[in-house]
Amino acid sequence: MGDIRMTAEIRTDYDCESSGLPAERWAEAVFKIGEEEVVLEVSVEKDVVVAVMIGESAAWKGTLNGFKQLLKGQSN
Repeated sequence: MGDIRMTAEIRTDYDCESSGLPAERWAEAVFKIGEEEVVLEVSVEKDVVVAVMIGESAAWKGTLNGFKQLLKGQSN
């Protein structure tokens, strides 16, 4: 195992929580809604890269700054 470069945490409205999950290069959270999957992946290998996927196809992937701009409605 390499260096811990980030940690992950997930919480739900059932007061379930898991925190301090270590990651060296990437981590993802997978939410299953019926047959659909919504995935949020964060990579810290070089730059911080965020990907949001619905099912098998990536809906969006880019840098952390690009993700911030997307959420603010400033995406190109």
